[in-house]
Amino acid sequence: MAQKGVQLDRETFSCSICLDLLKDPVTIPCGHSYCMNCINSFWDEEDGKKLYSCPQCRQTFTPRPVLVKNTMLAVLVEELKKTGLQAAPADHCYAGPEDVACDVCTGRKLKALKSCLQCLVSYCEKHLEPHYDVAQLKKHKLVEPSKKLQENICSRHDEVMKMFCRTDQQCICYLCSVDQHKGHDTVSAAAERTERQRELEGSRQKLQQRIQDREKEVKLLQQEVEAINHSAGKTVEHSEKIFTQLIGLIDKRRSDVKQQIRSQQETEMSRVKELQEKLEQEITELKRKDAELEQLSHTEDHNQFLHNYPSVSALSQSTHSSSINIRPLRYFEDVTAAVSELRDKLQDILRETWTNISQTVTEVDVLLSNPEPKTRAGFLKYSQEITLDPNTANTNLLLSEGNRKVTVMIQQQSYSSHTDRFTGCFQVLTRESLTGRCYWEVEWSGTEVEVAVAYKNIRRTGNWNECRFGYNDKSWSLICDNSTYLFMYNNIETPVSGPPSSRIGVYLDHRAGVLSFYSVSETMTLLHRVQTTFTQPLYAGLGLFSYGDTAEFSKPK
Repeated sequence: MAQKGVQLDRETFSCSICLDLLKDPVTIPCGHSYCMNCINSFWDEEDGKKLYSCPQCRQTFTPRPVLVKNTMLAVLVEELKKTGLQAAPADHCYAGPEDVACDVCTGRKLKALKSCLQCLVSYCEKHLEPHYDVAQLKKHKLVEPSKKLQENICSRHDEVMKMFCRTDQQCICYLCSVDQHKGHDTVSAAAERTERQRELEGSRQKLQQRIQDREKEVKLLQQEVEAINHSAGKTVEHSEKIFTQLIGLIDKRRSDVKQQIRSQQETEMSRVKELQEKLEQEITELKRKDAELEQLSHTEDHNQFLHNYPSVSALSQSTHSSSINIRPLRYFEDVTAAVSELRDKLQDILRETWTNISQTVTEVDVLLSNPEPKTRAGFLKYSQEITLDPNTANTNLLLSEGNRKVTVMIQQQSYSSHTDRFTGCFQVLTRESLTGRCYWEVEWSGTEVEVAVAYKNIRRTGNWNECRFGYNDKSWSLICDNSTYLFMYNNIETPVSGPPSSRIGVYLDHRAGVLSFYSVSETMTLLHRVQTTFTQPLYAGLGLFSYGDTAEFSKPK
């Protein structure tokens, strides 16, 4: 309770202008007390109006009151000072450059707590008290402190702008409404605010919904990032294992070849050495026999010579051919040729599969909001050069132009037997699989052509519905003739209208499940769009009907 009493005394003997203990206190006619300098400075600013008011109760005086020091208050203030109590506010209460300052404070101004839209003045906590105590001031509209109060004053009439002109979409005062805005659609600012507030709430609801939608998308993208990182990590791990197995397999075959060569080398060397030893033994025996013959040739006794000649001259039968057939030095060169052939085949396989692997890697992408292109130039950014697979071509189809063009022939082509070959329809698929976003164009001539995409597991033999593009759930086909189009999927026909064209553009967004067919001429005309879910990589397909019909994957121009 003692502390509360001290606090009361401190507030009682503080100047409501500077909020410090009174210095040279004076009491004005309404009974409120201020520092001599504070009230003089406040009234100096009102000199032009010739009307002087109390900063607290707003009571006015004319003429300017004569100020006399209140000695009793001065003594009391001095006693308070001896107790060490000070009423100066903390530094954080003073207004900084970015703050709204109290318009009533003199000297160092305090931060404003509220701004009054009627007084067009900003008040600190102390100077705001009359608005809570005086009945007339209680009706004023208090708002958060604002530096823009003067913007509420009409520059023409120096009046508060309480009206709104809907015709000119601006705030006006009452005099403006009967002057230059006469006849305009005007309402009170409060009524316009109510209307705009409803619009604002609607806008906020839409914004909040968009925020929620974007937050969901951000969450989905974060999940996509985690999925990409997980998938990439797993794929790298599995790829490393597979390549390690391939390297191990090649290394084992290398070791096997080396071991076989060394084993064969030892076998052949053993045979050669065995024959060499026998030949050397025979040479030794022949040299011994030659020495005996030489000795016999020098015998002078004729009888002795004739007696020994039969036994000495007799030669033993050689166990080996009189000549050894030495081949050119190509003992293991055939092995080198065989290994080289293996290397070349592996290089071809790696070259072919690497293109597919690399393309598959680069086609991995996150399905972000990427609208379908609107112009041919936009489509060509996704253009892809594709070639036809001879192993899938019907035997009446001739491939040419680097396997980009197909022609129906009367005579059958000499293709090798292959399980991927279409036997019942004049059809062919591409070598390359299609994923991601792709675009290609088909130039055709003749009576009719099918521009299609299909899964690899579409049937190649069997009845019509199982094999033909568009007549099953494994292929999508646009049938074109010189005047009409027909889209086919799962044996369901969909008539398509559009300008006839000998060039058909196909756009595929595999991840988005979008397949679009376009008539290509001077402009791009959408013929048909499919929105579905593709569960496997797709292959572009061409189907023809009559002898002499041709179709070709055009190079982008």
